[in-house]
Amino acid sequence: MRPIVTALVAASAISLGACDRSPTEQRADNVEEAAENRADTIEEQAGNRTENIEEGAENQAEAVREAGENEAEAIRNTAE
Repeated sequence: MRPIVTALVAASAISLGACDRSPTEQRADNVEEAAENRADTIEEQAGNRTENIEEGAENQAEAVREAGENEAEAIRNTAE
């Protein structure tokens, strides 16, 4: 959602500022804004990947704990 909002704000700013700028300056501004939007998207995707990695690690850790508990319970049941 953030990249969409950023793009809309950028488009508004570019269109308002385009009235008193040369075509070269407008083009340069467009390139700069497009790069900013791409960078924002990359950062957002990286954040999503990080969250997925953390979630996967938490799930794996929980599975190890459960396996350890199950094994310990099996040992206790064998001793009885």
